[in-house]
Amino acid sequence: MHITEAQPNEFNLIQYIVDKTWPVAYGEILSKAQLDYMIALFYSLEALNKNVENGHRFYFAKDDDAVLGFLGIEHHYKGNPVTRIHKIYMLPESQGKGVGKLLIEKAAELAKENQSEKLSLNVNRYNPAIHFYEKLGFENMGSEDVAIGNGYLMEDYMMEKQLS
Repeated sequence: MHITEAQPNEFNLIQYIVDKTWPVAYGEILSKAQLDYMIALFYSLEALNKNVENGHRFYFAKDDDAVLGFLGIEHHYKGNPVTRIHKIYMLPESQGKGVGKLLIEKAAELAKENQSEKLSLNVNRYNPAIHFYEKLGFENMGSEDVAIGNGYLMEDYMMEKQLS
């Protein structure tokens, strides 16, 4: 497995992963209407390109040329020495095979190169991925509800991992 930086002409691969992953990850947590709304809001080509304009970088985990998952990060999050993991998803058939750990390790490596002291992310309070993050050294720093429009909320835990 290896990591490559995603280019804008590859954003369709991010959309493909989201289309395969979100119904599995959130199908029992969110309504179909909210899933569709959030995918359109966060993963349109316009939204992904705007993320890049705002300093986000996307990376793919690949096995040969097959894309297994992706990572979206932002360094110096809100002007602090923090690298924010905005997005991390693996295809369902890739989960449990070390892909997520590899992507988190890449995020930590890039964070250190950019003088970050910690990684941060939000995770849905009802998402079993919480245990994955805890296993990799993330700590729950509290919860927050984020209004995203259309009367929908993201009900999240805020998690952080200190970098050494």
